[in-house]
Amino acid sequence: MNIEAQICSSVIAAVKELYGQEIPSKMVALQKTRSDFEGSLTLVVFPLLKTSKKKPEDTAQEIGDYLKANCEAVADFNVVKGFLNLVIAPAAWLGLLQDIDKDEKWGCKTATADSPLVMIEYSSPNTNKPLHLGHVRNNLLGWSLAQIMEANGNRVVKTNIVNDRGIHICKSMLAWQKWGNGETPETSGKKGDHLIGDYYVAFDKHYREEVKELKAKFVAEGMDEEKAEERAKNEAPLIVEAHEMLVKWEQNDPEVRALWQKMNDWVYAGFDETYKALGVSFDKIYYESNTYLEGKKKVEEGLQKGLFFRKEDNSVWADLSADGLDQKLLLRSDGTSVYMTQDIGTADMRFKDFPIDKMIYVVGNEQNYHFQVLSILLDRLGFKWGKELVHFSYGMVELPNGKMKSREGTVVDADDLIASMIENAKQLSEDKVNKLEGISEEEKNEIARIVGMGALKYFILKVDARKNMLFNPEESIDFNGNTGPFIQYTHARIRSILRKAQGTEPLTPCSPSLAPCSLPLAPKEIDLIQKLSEFPAAVEQAGTDYSPSGIANYCYELTKQFNQFYHDHSILGADTEEQKAVRLLIAKNVAKTIKNGMALLGIEVPERM
Repeated sequence: MNIEAQICSSVIAAVKELYGQEIPSKMVALQKTRSDFEGSLTLVVFPLLKTSKKKPEDTAQEIGDYLKANCEAVADFNVVKGFLNLVIAPAAWLGLLQDIDKDEKWGCKTATADSPLVMIEYSSPNTNKPLHLGHVRNNLLGWSLAQIMEANGNRVVKTNIVNDRGIHICKSMLAWQKWGNGETPETSGKKGDHLIGDYYVAFDKHYREEVKELKAKFVAEGMDEEKAEERAKNEAPLIVEAHEMLVKWEQNDPEVRALWQKMNDWVYAGFDETYKALGVSFDKIYYESNTYLEGKKKVEEGLQKGLFFRKEDNSVWADLSADGLDQKLLLRSDGTSVYMTQDIGTADMRFKDFPIDKMIYVVGNEQNYHFQVLSILLDRLGFKWGKELVHFSYGMVELPNGKMKSREGTVVDADDLIASMIENAKQLSEDKVNKLEGISEEEKNEIARIVGMGALKYFILKVDARKNMLFNPEESIDFNGNTGPFIQYTHARIRSILRKAQGTEPLTPCSPSLAPCSLPLAPKEIDLIQKLSEFPAAVEQAGTDYSPSGIANYCYELTKQFNQFYHDHSILGADTEEQKAVRLLIAKNVAKTIKNGMALLGIEVPERM
């Protein structure tokens, strides 16, 4: 039983003995003691006053006397108005430390066959361009959220929906047909997603020129500028050809479908390389080219059941006025689907594939309304998780020099970003790494990869996902402050201390028998053990709030506390062997908890730096 649980149980017993009443555990309000008072945990007495029928100070004094006499965890106490500050016995802290040490997966629960099944959708790329900085934030949030939900004892299915159909795909295909000269990833030396992205940009460049020429022609014929531009956009030969290609695709034209498959395969191979570099993966991938037909079927079923209605132009709509919203288009008058239809189809396929208890969509906040509507429609259609689907809505990510635009080819490419982060890490850590004896070039490169990716991931994940953020590559890779490399370096430092203490590598468990033990503990040692004990609650809170940033902040606070402790207290040069053993055990479990916490963010921690 942990310290808080012991105290809670003893407070309940105290109230029964002192005041003759049973109270529920929720009435026992324990919190961390303020730093300006003596003690580690504080009992808030005010909820108990109706039971005690006494003044706050008297109630606190009586309960404090009882705890000191009857609870082994409590060594002393002091009363400040309605607050009972408890001094915890060293033996209790050391017992807690040993309990933490015994659990390699400290803070994380393990799912069982009966655990809830949570499906998390993230990434959702288009097959007409490579992944960019916005996708990086999406993928890192989705992967981290999956780890956090697993650590809270859920079964998790990580899923992706690939936007592999539509006019934007046809634009790249048409551009490749016109100007590609048979170019392939092999002949160009480019990743497939980059190659196709180049043709998407090329289409837009030529299309703009056509629109400009046509607009000038229409204006010269007397049309006003706004109407001329709208007409030019619709009648430009390239966009007309792209729409014709889309119709052929819908009609399963073998030539168009073969080209579509070939170019998509190039893109998927490119995506896989980027996903591997980011350290993310999926259990199941769905494709819009399959799901949109399922969506049309579900909408037709809903129409027959009277859940939707058809307008005179043959389009199908959902009336959401009863939910305080407007009408929502589900099928166009020509029978083609919209994004909402595709999402309904994808949900139907997923529900048939998995017994989902909770569905989480990791999608930017510009889609808030879309998911509000989707939730209502899925609920109407009978999906048991529809009403409670979670839209994990996150803000946009920008660089100091502004926003990104895909069509103009000004996006921050994910692959370039990853490569530059690793290169920056290699340059910045070269001096540190060179101090390590016998390190190979291969290990240097591996450390640079771990540190560079850690810097990127931590900088993005430490920010509250709901907020827009500015990503600054230089700031992210600093070895000081609230950064990934700072935390990674502390882990490596602790592992170095443990190797020196052990004298052999790899380290074997050093878990001396410390309890019962009355060894006095320094305040910073107590603070560290108490911080370690808070990790399970931090994991649970991050799961409740869907908040990777909560884990990032915990890891930073733990790291900062360890560095303050290490600055003030020698570990290997402790005064006694018993004190040295305690400090080594604290250090070992700080390193373990940092590793476990950073793993929930998808971040590796090196053994040395």
